[in-house]
Amino acid sequence: MTLIRPGTVAEALAALARTPMPLIAGGTDFYPSRQGRPLPDNALDLTGIAGLRGIGHDGDGWRIGAATTWTDIAMADLPPAFDALRAAAREVGSVQIQNAGTIAGNLCNASPAADGVPPLLALDAVVECVSAAGIRRLALADFLLGPRKTALGPAEIVTALLFSDPPATERATFLKLGSRRYLVISIAMVAANVSTDAEGRVQTARIAVGACSPVARRLPAVEAALLGRDLHKGPDSFEITPEMLSPLSPIDDVRAPARYRMEAVNEMIVRALGKIMESPHG
Repeated sequence: MTLIRPGTVAEALAALARTPMPLIAGGTDFYPSRQGRPLPDNALDLTGIAGLRGIGHDGDGWRIGAATTWTDIAMADLPPAFDALRAAAREVGSVQIQNAGTIAGNLCNASPAADGVPPLLALDAVVECVSAAGIRRLALADFLLGPRKTALGPAEIVTALLFSDPPATERATFLKLGSRRYLVISIAMVAANVSTDAEGRVQTARIAVGACSPVARRLPAVEAALLGRDLHKGPDSFEITPEMLSPLSPIDDVRAPARYRMEAVNEMIVRALGKIMESPHG
């Protein structure tokens, strides 16, 4: 297999226009997924494009380049609203995987158990894609279509993840349940972003769950039920009904039965809210 390493996005698009080929942005999922199958003749390695890596802020909010590694994210100086994403970055495989794996590679692999997706959903991430026709932006929930399936076009490249500036009072946390501490595919994940007023009443809430449906899902009913609640009374005072978890559709597999996953998610949401209230200014 020949790796083509363009130096700019324009060069990458030109290469795709000449010859359709797989995209690589870290390769930590690309090679294992092809075990027992022949490699393609060519692949386009995007990690040599300097403009695709890095984290920045401008008047419109935050931008994380597509080739930014999980180590970059874990070590970044970001607002507290990004704490769940930074925590998830430290859970992606091993340190070696975090050093090589990228945020866009994780998204485009589109695993139902991708650690980075629930925190990105809870941040209302927008995916920026570029093709010869121009720039296209879509919500992450619209980008992820199913297991190993995204809305990325055949001659399109993810260039960045975009985020609006969060409220100063917004806090976030990420919980992952697995059969061991490291190098494990999740049984369930919960990411929560919550902002409160001075009295501790919830002003905004975004709750996302991973590994419990074909793609990670937000829980709008849980979010709506949280609005106006005083979390100083304790997260145990908040009841999560089965109807609130209806967007989820967990399966029975070797890691856990579906019923266990649903029970775990209920408890993990309560714990996530408790962690947020324990954080400074929570």
